[in-house]
Amino acid sequence: MLFKSIVSTAILAAALCTDNVSAAKHGRFGQKARDSLNLAKRAAEQQKSSFKTPLDDFRFLTNKTKSYRVDHLPDVPFDVGEMYSGLVPIDKDDKSRALFFVFQPTLGDPVDEITIWLNGGPGCSSLEGFFQENGRFTWQPGTFAPVENPYSWVNLTNVLWVEQPVGTGFAIGKPNATTQEETAEDFVRFFKNFQELFGIKNFKIYVTGESYAGRYVPYISAAMLDRNDTEHYDLKGALVYDPCIGQHDYIQEEVPAVPFVQQNANLFNFNSSFMSELEKLHDSCGYKDYLDEYLVFPPAGVQPQKSFNYTSDADCDVFDLISNEALVANSCFDIYEINLMCPLAWDVLAMPTAFNYQPAGATVYFDRPDVKRAMHAPLNVTWSGCSSENVYVGGDAGPEQEGDLSANPIEHVLPQVIEGTNRVLVSNGDYDMIILTNGTLLAIQNMTWNGQLGFQSAPATPITIDLPDLAWGEVFEENGQEMLQSQGVMGVQHYERGLMWAETYQSGHMQPQYQPRVSYRHLQWLLGRVDKL
Repeated sequence: MLFKSIVSTAILAAALCTDNVSAAKHGRFGQKARDSLNLAKRAAEQQKSSFKTPLDDFRFLTNKTKSYRVDHLPDVPFDVGEMYSGLVPIDKDDKSRALFFVFQPTLGDPVDEITIWLNGGPGCSSLEGFFQENGRFTWQPGTFAPVENPYSWVNLTNVLWVEQPVGTGFAIGKPNATTQEETAEDFVRFFKNFQELFGIKNFKIYVTGESYAGRYVPYISAAMLDRNDTEHYDLKGALVYDPCIGQHDYIQEEVPAVPFVQQNANLFNFNSSFMSELEKLHDSCGYKDYLDEYLVFPPAGVQPQKSFNYTSDADCDVFDLISNEALVANSCFDIYEINLMCPLAWDVLAMPTAFNYQPAGATVYFDRPDVKRAMHAPLNVTWSGCSSENVYVGGDAGPEQEGDLSANPIEHVLPQVIEGTNRVLVSNGDYDMIILTNGTLLAIQNMTWNGQLGFQSAPATPITIDLPDLAWGEVFEENGQEMLQSQGVMGVQHYERGLMWAETYQSGHMQPQYQPRVSYRHLQWLLGRVDKL
């Protein structure tokens, strides 16, 4: 989640390729993946019958880790299996600064790899990812109770969710960083302490996240590569969803905003006079010319450095004009998921949206004392989905970056990670307005990696998802044989020189939440389980 203040009177916005074949055998996405999904299905059946995973089966349970073991989660009516959470210090000798984590080993056969997940903000909790995106159980807004997640990433790999930097969620300490380099250094020191605690060495490492983690992930990944220590930092790949990788105020918001509205006219429902006003501004403010010149394949050249000032450039603030007008036609309009309509659904995590909606008498799940005790979280910390205080201090980087003075990832660290691993995935959801799909592509076209600037040809290969719908178990019959329903074409992919681009259809900002099957396929590619999406 990108948590940002937008200068506006109306809102506060927090800020696979296979053939489409019969799914009789869960499609052509690999035996390992089929086995992991079957395992998840069996696990769900066992959980419903008061099954309890034997402690002898716990791979990481030792005298050192037993105090971190999570025996249960309140209101989660399933066996949680092997799960750990708690605080680990950034520096062993300083317990006053520590990051909070949840760690769950993979289901089934053990793997010597670990996938790290980070939410964005800055200052938004990765427990959102754990409980509403890619964890073993999900409790989605508007639902009565948690459900088992058939597309959880723990079906494929060991997963570590981390609340960082200091000042986020249950993480403790006083924020003092002004750069991504500083918070990345904190993270890699925390991670080594975590590894020593759980006896992890020589594991393949994949760093993933979304939104403002488009800055976290490249900087942390680059810091690991800089260590030149494969025993503790054997980075093999990275993934970022709807990421802040370029000048996100100008390139990823303002420039592509009007074409985005034109492409989704049925969801915005603007009248002709307002659309005419937008289109004139798109032209007069230079956005049309910018797109025409630079969103081309191969790139026309290095793009000029431009940023957006919400005061001096107010007349060209088409992003806010669109957001404000959208609320007139749809009072529940959400820039994270533009297809969202009323009524608002209560979110047990109370994650920030345009409304910060919390009904009277409602409790926030991770701020409940019983949940804190179950997860070994500090009882004296008030948990919130996104921090109300800056997690970066000082500087004058504007409200979006809260003092984060580091260069945009496309300038050096993201190319370093691509060149160091040749396995990086960048993806955007088409229903996300806070970070626009064409804006992310535009940023990529201004990045040089492995000797060339941008993609040399336009993304065009379809992503066909043949993973079955295990959530609903929809069955159809073909040639007298019962089969589970696959999803079909759900995006566009393109791979060049170590970078995979994935455009995801019908997804808002949080892709593992909105399109879990597509996200599952992305992870399969990142881990090397499939060659294409």
